[in-house]
Amino acid sequence: MKKISNEEKIRPSVRESAMEHGLSYLFDEELVMLILGTGNSQMPVEIMADKIVDALDDSDPAEVVKNLLKLKGVGQGKALAVAAALELGRRRNSHLCAPISSSSDIVPFVQNYAVCKKEHFLLVTLNGSHEIIQIHVISVGTLNRTLIHPREIFGAAIREDAAAIIVCHNHPSGNCEPSEEDIQVTHNLERVGEIMGIELLDHIIVCRDSYFSFVDSKMLLRNKKKNVIVKMA
Repeated sequence: MKKISNEEKIRPSVRESAMEHGLSYLFDEELVMLILGTGNSQMPVEIMADKIVDALDDSDPAEVVKNLLKLKGVGQGKALAVAAALELGRRRNSHLCAPISSSSDIVPFVQNYAVCKKEHFLLVTLNGSHEIIQIHVISVGTLNRTLIHPREIFGAAIREDAAAIIVCHNHPSGNCEPSEEDIQVTHNLERVGEIMGIELLDHIIVCRDSYFSFVDSKMLLRNKKKNVIVKMA
């Protein structure tokens, strides 16, 4: 009896879903399955796709290939195929050059991290017109804590010649209220930004069903100094 391959068992249903409903209908893992084509003797394609999605969630764009190559069974060909698809998507992604004038403008671009089980600290770099240059994963923490340093934030901002930044992170607990550490980190970044000439526009905390904005809540240092809500544009 002919042995059914991983591709024959899995890919037709994914392909049919894509053809019938469109690519936007598929889960991230299913999109990766379409990119990979097949798994290998070490790992079925659906398991490999799941591990790759986890690695992508934890990777800054510059480190995608390196992190994928750490996965058992993922060789250079598959790692580069995934990275190439991401780069093509990045070049055509709607968030690039998207204008940001309020907290609600940035949330759709980072909301996908709300479902992550670990804290992800993100940096959004913006040009002089407050249009998005790039969204970076700066650090990935434990269930309740993530560690960041201003040099990681502003180093990336300087490399991209950013005029301003927004930082974001998720709260896996589902409570979007900032912790004392969140407040301290935000104020430290704001002070460093003043020295560097790169303004911290906001710090957004995202959860599954809501988000918190330091600007909207008047919790930035400049809010307290001016006693007004500072608009981003």
